[in-house]
Amino acid sequence: MTKLEQASGLDRVGDRLQRAVLSTIRPRRVRDLLHGVFLGHPLHPAMVQVPVGAWISAAVLDLMPGQRRAATTLVGVGTVAALPAAVAGLNDWAALSRDQRRVGLVHAASNTVGLALYAGSLAARLRGRHGTGRALAYLGLTAASAGAYLGGHLAYKQGAQVNQSISELHRISDGWHPLADLATLPQRKLITREVDDDVSVILYRHGDEVTVMLERCPHQSGPLSEGEVSEIDGHACVVCPWHGSAFRLNGGEVVQGPSANDQQILPTRIVDGVLQTRLP
Repeated sequence: MTKLEQASGLDRVGDRLQRAVLSTIRPRRVRDLLHGVFLGHPLHPAMVQVPVGAWISAAVLDLMPGQRRAATTLVGVGTVAALPAAVAGLNDWAALSRDQRRVGLVHAASNTVGLALYAGSLAARLRGRHGTGRALAYLGLTAASAGAYLGGHLAYKQGAQVNQSISELHRISDGWHPLADLATLPQRKLITREVDDDVSVILYRHGDEVTVMLERCPHQSGPLSEGEVSEIDGHACVVCPWHGSAFRLNGGEVVQGPSANDQQILPTRIVDGVLQTRLP
């Protein structure tokens, strides 16, 4: 897997595919929909449950007598459902870093092979060639399982579409922590402070309300403190300077991808004119 991450020879194909994906899925609202911005959670992992569940169920039914029709139906459901899941996955993939895209390219290739085998299995079953259909389905499940393993490596080892900032919370100790004198905070400007002299947060004052938000973008750890404050859909939002993800400053909700995760807001209070924060 490490060699695959370092396989620069894949970049020639990967870079071309990335440009093709970005030029094809151009409207930001469409990209945000496919990222899962409306959910505050990546959409692709949820979508793949349908084809994976259908295909595994079909594999079980193929071992049982008298279940040809049900198995054929499930193969068809999984094959159709895999198409929108693949589009969402490509959209996520195009926003990843280069080493992640290398693994993701092989992940997509393996799943494409699996999808093609399942399409062949469905065609064979509809023609009454159920033995061939079963064989192609088990080969397809093998290819899809390899793709799933690569997808797990992307998420758990490389952190693709995983909230990159949430681990900062684990380094904040219990209790309230002073951040700044309220009187010194400017209106509607981003200020950077540290909690426990270690965890960076951004402060944003709007009237007497102050937002305290983790400073690292959940997408690829971009510095939100260097981003701009923009009004999006009537809400003040901080826009990450690296990839353009945007988060509401009054709640942390993601309103613009490629991040699909909300950004963490910390509770606040004012004691003797001093702004304090703590763990949620």
